[in-house]
Amino acid sequence: MLRIGLTGGIGAGKSEVSRQLAALGAVIVDSDLIAREVVEPGTDGLRAVVAEFGEGVLRADGSLDRPALGALVFADPERLAALNAIVHPLVRARSAELESAAGEEDVVVHDVPLLAENGLAPLYDLVVVVDAGDEVRLDRLVRLRGMGAEEARARMAAQATREERLAVADLVIDNGGTLAELAPQVRKVWEELRERH
Repeated sequence: MLRIGLTGGIGAGKSEVSRQLAALGAVIVDSDLIAREVVEPGTDGLRAVVAEFGEGVLRADGSLDRPALGALVFADPERLAALNAIVHPLVRARSAELESAAGEEDVVVHDVPLLAENGLAPLYDLVVVVDAGDEVRLDRLVRLRGMGAEEARARMAAQATREERLAVADLVIDNGGTLAELAPQVRKVWEELRERH
């Protein structure tokens, strides 16, 4: 088994790269999806989040109100650290469970948004960084995700810098362009991963 850490700043296109790698045959362990799973209604994770941040982070149906929680944590590093202390151990445990189900011949790609921020690069055989310039990322967040520019900048500022992410990269995928330009780069990286495996 080859264990890959895949990361990139918000708006860089990491999720699209993950989708393309899955289509090529990678086993994807998606930390964002798992992070949602571990705070679903009825979970210990959600109970811990409510205990830390209060009932105001719940919707009327008892599910997590992500925008309300995001407003509390993304501009406050201490509150973000408190959230991460709850969610990250749960995500790590579930990720390990999913990885253990993969076969020895598989390339397992761990899709980890905060890989650089949390010093996780040593946990993987290789780190692939999806890179795009800050202005490109800002434009995507505003235009494609409907964020306000101020919120988008705050979320970008809460993450590692481009330089910090690139410093942990073994392979870099430049996603400053179009989807048509991205696909051949992803195929090339996949071929290299298969060769190394």
